[in-house]
Amino acid sequence: MKTRRYRAAGGIVLDSSLRVLLIERHVVRDNREIHEVRLPKGHIDPGETDAEAAVRETCEETGYCQLDVIADLGESVSEYDFENVHYHRNEHYYLMRLRSAERRPIHAAPGSEEALFSPLWAESLQSATSMLTYETERDFALRAAEWLRKSAQQAQQQ
Repeated sequence: MKTRRYRAAGGIVLDSSLRVLLIERHVVRDNREIHEVRLPKGHIDPGETDAEAAVRETCEETGYCQLDVIADLGESVSEYDFENVHYHRNEHYYLMRLRSAERRPIHAAPGSEEALFSPLWAESLQSATSMLTYETERDFALRAAEWLRKSAQQAQQQ
């Protein structure tokens, strides 16, 4: 079986009300339609930092582009088989703050992955955690909640 290595970066985006930006899509796998709720993420271009890729991918997939990276939430490695290819994927996530609710149109090519995405707002990180389809992404939502909790504690101690 062929092995494909893949590096991706994405974001957990909070607005001023601490709502969480997600994407949803309907895809067909094994001749079944699947509804997915995901975090925005995608491949890292050559010469691009992980954080730059996370911001770019979030912008491309959601139309929300005015983003500030506020924390590095770390990486995870996953391996899986799909369509006779073994994938080794490294994903790096960042906590981001949305500076503006202005949303630009998404210019996705028909049939591309981005054309399937619809932005979706979860009311909180707790809500987002329960909505996300994949465990790895739920883990990163929990990391973001923990980072916010610790950050609030540190602010109170000062």
